[in-house]
Amino acid sequence: MNMLSLREELAGNTYPGRGIVIGRSKDGKTAVTAYFIMGRSENSRNRVFVTEGEGIRTEAFDPSKLVDPSLIIYAPVRVLGNTTIVTNGDQTDTIYDGMAAGKTFEQSLRIRQYEPDGPNYTPRISGIMNIENGNYDFAMSILKSNNGNPDCNNRYTYTYDNPTPGEGRFIHTYAQDINPLPSFEGEPKWIGIGDEDIDTFTNMVWENLNEDNKVSLFVRYIDIETGKYETRIVNKNQ
Repeated sequence: MNMLSLREELAGNTYPGRGIVIGRSKDGKTAVTAYFIMGRSENSRNRVFVTEGEGIRTEAFDPSKLVDPSLIIYAPVRVLGNTTIVTNGDQTDTIYDGMAAGKTFEQSLRIRQYEPDGPNYTPRISGIMNIENGNYDFAMSILKSNNGNPDCNNRYTYTYDNPTPGEGRFIHTYAQDINPLPSFEGEPKWIGIGDEDIDTFTNMVWENLNEDNKVSLFVRYIDIETGKYETRIVNKNQ
């Protein structure tokens, strides 16, 4: 596997859909995550990220234009103790509740599957970051149909202990911008993470998402030693 450029991966795909980045800064001091949403329909584009507790929630930018909230209004980010949960749907709550009850990340997701939006059957992508006493690990999951066949739900979980400085993983919902939208394939992409500050990183991600389709972006930098974090939110709808 070759290390990829996140900038090039974003710029080279007009519609990756929703995406999660998790990694570690090159100096090893910071846990890095980003979550973005995109949209092609008016309903999907009519959204913003807003702060909710230590996490975020999606809201309709113009409530009068909201058609179906079932798959677009949810909390993408929640924090449970030392664990930050990032997902592309309401499975954030499933993971939060499951882990709060003593289940693992993978066990918590056993009751969920891909989204019921045929013919795309959008994958549910999820990630968790655990930071405690100067230690850091993360995991990512994808629940997807079997090559577009909804009769079979495929489950994949990837765990990364003591992530290597300067590296990250990137997972997104759609492989490319065609109809129906094909699901992401393979393990999360291996990408480089530098030492840029949070604003530089946020701007890089936002500027390389397709101008027509990008909707909102969340970025968080967490100090691995102290657990303190910085957050940035960018919304196309102002």
